[in-house]
Amino acid sequence: MMLSRRQTLAAAAALVAAPRLASAQAQDRPFRFVVNVGLQNLDPISSPSFVTRNFGYLVFDTLVSLDGAGNYKPQMLEGWDVSADRLTWRFRLRDGLAFHDGNPVTPEDVIASLKRWGARDSIGRRLMAATAELVPDGPKGFRLTLSRPFGGVIEALGKPSVHVPMIMPARIAGATPPTQQVSEIVGSGPFIFNRAEWVPGDRAHFTRNEKYVPRSEPADGLSGGKVAKVNRVEMLTLPDIAVRYAALTRGEVDYLEYAPVDLIPRMRRDRNLTFAKASGRAELIYAVSINHFEAPMDNVLVRRALQQCLDRAEVLAGAGFGGDLGNPDCTSMLMCGAPFESDAGKDIIGNPSIDKAKALLAEAGYKNEKIVLLHPLDSPLLNPYGSVLIDRMKRAGFNVDVQGLEWSAIAQRWVQRNPLDQGGWSVIPVVYTGFDMSDPLSNLGIGFNCTGNQPWGYCVDRMKPVLERFEAESDPARRKALAAELQLMATEDATFPIAGQFRSPAVWRSELKGVIDFGFPVIWNIER
Repeated sequence: MMLSRRQTLAAAAALVAAPRLASAQAQDRPFRFVVNVGLQNLDPISSPSFVTRNFGYLVFDTLVSLDGAGNYKPQMLEGWDVSADRLTWRFRLRDGLAFHDGNPVTPEDVIASLKRWGARDSIGRRLMAATAELVPDGPKGFRLTLSRPFGGVIEALGKPSVHVPMIMPARIAGATPPTQQVSEIVGSGPFIFNRAEWVPGDRAHFTRNEKYVPRSEPADGLSGGKVAKVNRVEMLTLPDIAVRYAALTRGEVDYLEYAPVDLIPRMRRDRNLTFAKASGRAELIYAVSINHFEAPMDNVLVRRALQQCLDRAEVLAGAGFGGDLGNPDCTSMLMCGAPFESDAGKDIIGNPSIDKAKALLAEAGYKNEKIVLLHPLDSPLLNPYGSVLIDRMKRAGFNVDVQGLEWSAIAQRWVQRNPLDQGGWSVIPVVYTGFDMSDPLSNLGIGFNCTGNQPWGYCVDRMKPVLERFEAESDPARRKALAAELQLMATEDATFPIAGQFRSPAVWRSELKGVIDFGFPVIWNIER
């Protein structure tokens, strides 16, 4: 639920009571950034939440990273070699890699981490299914042998968003099922998590990893040298928009993951604030997560009716993303401005209408069955979108049982497969970045096809062979054609209907130097 006025004032007072950053020496001031929702789960493999991904990039490291131009670069790796038939890959770890507990990073740690990730992630599952052998190859190397062609090995290892193949010790990764949160947080990244100071859902504290050895290249996107230039970092959650705005303008926090939409015009006039400009894959897209396991959403006609409720212009305007912030004309599940952008399926969703939704419900034989919609009240991004979605579904004739909850509670129910009368759900308004949606193998409406993995559960048989061809293909033009074919199938089956692409820019204090404008918080390289 949203904060009461008394809770809001208490939150503001807590900030003011904290040591004023402006009065401290710059090098001693903690870098404070505000994330969209509270941090509840610390495991980037078990959790599908962006806030956990943000947490993960502070603490853990990755084998391969995406630079600002969309190129995949070695990160923990020194490099790799691939055989002429592209079935055998040999990878070499770079020097200086060590976990926060002092132990060196070994090939065994990498292998255990990749196998755990590969049992959870959409691309990871497909890569592991195409893998004949993943074994150590000398003291600092490992070898991946494929049983069949897989065109995106490096793209998989460099996946930038949920679920990110981050590396942790084998003793932890090998002993923890991928759906269960790890009990110990030990990474090898540029910051160390101070668990004793963590207040779940409120704040998390980090200190610079003095023993971290960054790459020699300049920082670029997620790649290059991850040089931690601040001694301390605090990740905060401030649900009230007014408190976020006041804290940033007073210099009590340094960075907001998302600028308050209603206040963007005023904030743009403030020379002390700088807005992110990243676009394409760095943009976001509204969508609807549908429980395909539960009636009546297991009926494709009912799903298509829901899809017709998603008027992108109305959704974006209702959420405040009009003007240059929204792109209501975009109908690409794979993101406009991204490599696999396509208009396949535009004739289906290009002009959605309530009348079409009503006709589809009648054709489906819908008999007013209950639709449980979990409405995220504490998310400034999802709350207004959810309100528009609820209104349009009711106007179309859906019997919507709205259950307003904090996102942390929704996230727990989302990954469970319970009947509706036992805490189950039908529909959840969600938002994803282009980093998640722009690749068919990670796209939420394509890449999880027939895996049985919650929270999606869809299975389109005719999509299977096309996905297999896409997996095996390495030619860019043929991959793009296959991606368009997959997008059309997903749109026809309404696996994961989209509701509008937009920019919700980060904003930070202009006094900061070295901020990497990437699409989500990148904390290294920042200094005052």
